[in-house]
Amino acid sequence: VQLQASGGGLVQPGGSLRLSCVASGFIVGINTMGWYRQAPGKQRESVATITNVGRTTYADSVKGRFTISRDNAKNTVSLQMNSLKPEDTDVYYCNYYSFGSNYWGKGTLVTVSS
Repeated sequence: VQLQASGGGLVQPGGSLRLSCVASGFIVGINTMGWYRQAPGKQRESVATITNVGRTTYADSVKGRFTISRDNAKNTVSLQMNSLKPEDTDVYYCNYYSFGSNYWGKGTLVTVSS
């Protein structure tokens, strides 16, 4: 499975960004896709995940500000990020998980700064 992410960039505090990720290759119907982030020297943490049937999880720090969604027909997952804060600055990684197999896309940098 290959994952191609896009949508990172520089935004001012309070602004919005939308990350998108397209999965290709051998896609299994039962899977979970999501977004993780990692700052230098820190562990990668889950930001939001969504199963193929639409069940979602969010990190407490992003609840109410971020929304994850997916299009199963297009094998895409998106993360709408609103009310961004400087502490949201990180490299964001798209993830695909199915039956014990974990795949990662290349990270996309999100910088929240004035």
